[in-house]
Amino acid sequence: MHHTFDVRIWAIKPRVNKQGKTTSYGVRWLVAGKEFYESFKSRTLADGYRSELLSAQRRGEPFELTSGEPTSMRRSAHDVLWFDLACDYVDAKWPGSAATARQTTAEALIRVAPVFLKQGRGRPAAREIRSMLRGWAFNTDKRAEGLPVEVKETFEWCARNSLPISSVSDPTVLDALEKAVTTSLSGKRYAPSVARKTRSVLSNFFAYAVKRGALNKNPLPDTKWVAMPKGNRTIDPRTVPNPFQARTLLNAVRDVSAGRSGKRLEAFFGVMYHAGLRPEEAVALRREKLKLPDRGWGTIYVDYAAPHAGAHWTGTGRARELRGVKARDDDEGRAVPCSPELVDLLKKHLEKYDTGPDGLVFTGEQGGVVPKITYMRVWRAARQQVLSEEVAKTRLARRPYSLRHAAVSTWLAAGVDPATVARWAGHSVAILLETYAACLHGQDVIAQQQVEKLLGYQQPGK
Repeated sequence: MHHTFDVRIWAIKPRVNKQGKTTSYGVRWLVAGKEFYESFKSRTLADGYRSELLSAQRRGEPFELTSGEPTSMRRSAHDVLWFDLACDYVDAKWPGSAATARQTTAEALIRVAPVFLKQGRGRPAAREIRSMLRGWAFNTDKRAEGLPVEVKETFEWCARNSLPISSVSDPTVLDALEKAVTTSLSGKRYAPSVARKTRSVLSNFFAYAVKRGALNKNPLPDTKWVAMPKGNRTIDPRTVPNPFQARTLLNAVRDVSAGRSGKRLEAFFGVMYHAGLRPEEAVALRREKLKLPDRGWGTIYVDYAAPHAGAHWTGTGRARELRGVKARDDDEGRAVPCSPELVDLLKKHLEKYDTGPDGLVFTGEQGGVVPKITYMRVWRAARQQVLSEEVAKTRLARRPYSLRHAAVSTWLAAGVDPATVARWAGHSVAILLETYAACLHGQDVIAQQQVEKLLGYQQPGK
């Protein structure tokens, strides 16, 4: 016998943590003396589930001994589970996505996973769930290889204990999503860029659910989140070094005591500051793309980038993936002017170190692409060497990328036409002005002097 009418359904029981806050709502019932339990994030969902059980019992339906549910509650083909759909979404995006985009998608889905996974008994530790999602569930290549024994149980638990994607119609679930997108598990607010990317991935995921017929509509376009950071892209001027600070840091790189890599990386950081290259563009720079005349300005043609995502996401066993430059077609690059100072710096570098495989301008000590860990170690050592203890604790030039920001803001402050700067930097004019509006060193002083001159006011004693 696989069915029974011997059913007893208990009242909903809230689950409270040590701080007295309700974290979930549990539905418990007995089928032929065997206990079953389902946990929900909101009372609304728990009430709905319990009501279905009670209705089936009143209609005299038999309950299954294996699942504990009446036949009428078998999940319909359209009531797709979040976990199953998330894995399908990752697989659909995987083939045509850059390694960094794969990583961004996985991390966004991991942030919202706690909203869609039931709390219930037997739930694996949160760290185990995150590790499984990142390492296997949301990595198409790794999942295709087969799940190791140590993660299979966690994977199967998530598959069994995922809420249906239709649960997003519950306002409580949408509120929980807002918190997951904007706030980390520790309670710290995510950076605006992280929150925006996560919401963007989530919205795209819901659009995929609509396309698959799992949702009637995407709920996010009609949902306004108060906690969502504003959408501006303006760079924090506190991170951007002024010309004196940038040159001091570059000089320190040459003498830094972080192995023998410092001298090899002086020109590497130099192309970021003098030519505004992104780190992934500097890493992929080849000798044939340099025009270095005996005197005057040269040219750097940037047509490839090698962003660092880690071998876990590239699918090639390498940490970097060679791609076209950002915001350009694969066969489209950009020409960047190379100042006489940078021309001389690059010539000295090539004379001393020559080129690496495939004509790479910059290589590691063992040959090949410069490892990210190497240039980050050198950069951190240079900051500690030249900045005071107080300044070193600030955001100033914390990342080498700040050198690119310094280059672009310097070009604008020098009066170069924004359209030209945008072309050199690989931006649209609108994005350029929005991004660098607050980073123009000296512009406030110049503007104040112009206003003072117009008003014609002279302070007493001058």
